[in-house]
Amino acid sequence: MKRRNFLPLLAAFFCSLLIAIGCTPDASQTGAPTNGAETAPATATDGRPVRLGYSNWAGWWPWAIAEEEGLFEANGANVELIWFDGYLESMQALAAGQLDANSQTLNDTISFVDDSANGMVVVLVNDNSAGNDKIIGVEDIETMADFEGRTVALEEGVVGDFLMNLALQDAGLSRDDVQIQNLETGAAAAAFAAGQVEGFAGWVPFWETALTRPGSQVIVTSEAYPGAIPDLLVTSQTLIDERPEQVQALINTWFDVLAFMEENPEEAAAIMARRAGVSAEEFETYTAGTRMFTLDDNLEAFSNGEDMVHMPYAAQVMTDFMVEVGFIPTAPDLEAIFDDQFVQAFAQGQ
Repeated sequence: MKRRNFLPLLAAFFCSLLIAIGCTPDASQTGAPTNGAETAPATATDGRPVRLGYSNWAGWWPWAIAEEEGLFEANGANVELIWFDGYLESMQALAAGQLDANSQTLNDTISFVDDSANGMVVVLVNDNSAGNDKIIGVEDIETMADFEGRTVALEEGVVGDFLMNLALQDAGLSRDDVQIQNLETGAAAAAFAAGQVEGFAGWVPFWETALTRPGSQVIVTSEAYPGAIPDLLVTSQTLIDERPEQVQALINTWFDVLAFMEENPEEAAAIMARRAGVSAEEFETYTAGTRMFTLDDNLEAFSNGEDMVHMPYAAQVMTDFMVEVGFIPTAPDLEAIFDDQFVQAFAQGQ
């Protein structure tokens, strides 16, 4: 999986190596009660630090605010915040037990959960992609129906492919009605820009490359499919079982971060742009296509329903798609990957 893997991977490899060597869990510091809503408030010195990974996506940049503004400590969260230049490496680190929590998408969580050492559980929705994932066509493609019989470059099984599948279905077509050229997302964008294919599906910044082709145009974006691409805080089941008060502290911290962003927009933007290493113009582009999730949005996302806004439904649709295209061999236990107790506990305290 290479979802949102913007920058070189070498630094991420060394980061993962350091985590594996320096952050072995201490069993003597575990054994907390199992209900995060009923435990005593955490303190920032309880146990070893919770190792939280994040990488270069606009919905996850706000974790840098928590670190810089002391919001982890203020909420009793004992956190070692770890930046990954490579998103793939952050998921591998969580699956291997080298992280306690990570920032990742729903489809990637479904892909990795069966291979994870300590389980993977979604405890918070940070944001939804609301335009940062796009389907692009050549100048004579104006609707999704015009893709019939055309060649589209994308990375099979990841979110661009999933978005393409949803949009084709709405146009009365299927993936079988287009010619898929399976390429890594950066290579797919380059192939489209070079005139080798007639369509592209992928995420920022790769669609910026695709749009350099003269006459190219955006046909559909993730804004048309709320809930299809949620970005999440995912923890290990072990962290929930042994240190639920720290999971609750992470959730509390996140909502304090959102409040800080609302009250101090310029300062928050400066912190996030600095962490991401992007210009002010790039920052505006990336955040414009990202819809940050409020408490009410989270409560709705975790609830059951019959559309993509509801994560249990979205997860089933994603799983069916990934099994159908052979991206995963079998469906995991989807009920086990959602735990809203910490969001619910935060809501009850408001």
